[in-house]
Amino acid sequence: MRFDIITLFPELFAPLLTSGITRRAYESGLVEVHFWNPRDHAEGRYRRVDDRSFGGGPGMVMLAEPLFKCLTAIRAERQETSPAPLVLFSPIGQTLNHGAVEQWSASAGAVMLCGRYEGVDQRFIDQYVDQQISLGDFVLSGGEIAAMALLDAVARLQPGVLGDEGSHQLDSFNPALDGLLDSPHYTRPEVWQGHAVPAELMSGHHAHIARWRREQSLSLTAMHRPDLLEQARQAGCLNRQDDAFLKQSLASMTGAKEPPSGEKL
Repeated sequence: MRFDIITLFPELFAPLLTSGITRRAYESGLVEVHFWNPRDHAEGRYRRVDDRSFGGGPGMVMLAEPLFKCLTAIRAERQETSPAPLVLFSPIGQTLNHGAVEQWSASAGAVMLCGRYEGVDQRFIDQYVDQQISLGDFVLSGGEIAAMALLDAVARLQPGVLGDEGSHQLDSFNPALDGLLDSPHYTRPEVWQGHAVPAELMSGHHAHIARWRREQSLSLTAMHRPDLLEQARQAGCLNRQDDAFLKQSLASMTGAKEPPSGEKL
């Protein structure tokens, strides 16, 4: 797959492409990444890529023309019968989640526009942007960090990138975990600062270990992301044992909150 990234700061991506385990995806060509600077397609002595906003107000707006010329050059080089989608990272976009990452990881790639300043001239967005993506309800200085997040998430799903082929299948939000949060993890030493590894993980009994992890996953999801738990229930992913455990856990938590008999509040 190929990603063409339109950015004024391509140098920001260097550590992502050369560090960590996901670098295998880029070095092997599983994920091709090409950078395009709109300033190379701007006119005038200063190759200006932004200007003041009509109507006044603070900040600058990215000019449509350099972006159009940059996109035209990308389309010419990609030579696709079916043009790859142009993605803009924007607060109004759909929030990126695991399902979307899986779809991108199985795609041919995209052209990603990293906005800067107050944003991009709306006429370019209306005319050429196919999809908008957000990381969440906050604002970044530019789209580069969002683009890196998508690249990293996609790269680690490619075959052979992670050391263990099944590693990502046990990640939080993965369908293999019914979309729930992952369970806690422990390593050596067995006792650290007086705290021992849970006995279930030391039992060597694979069925008991699997059940412990499932229950931990259910507990964490119920506590921190009840929306994911409800989605799993609606999808029919919870069995009777799961429901019984959750009911018992809820009763235990409720009981712990009740004051002892005779205690005044």
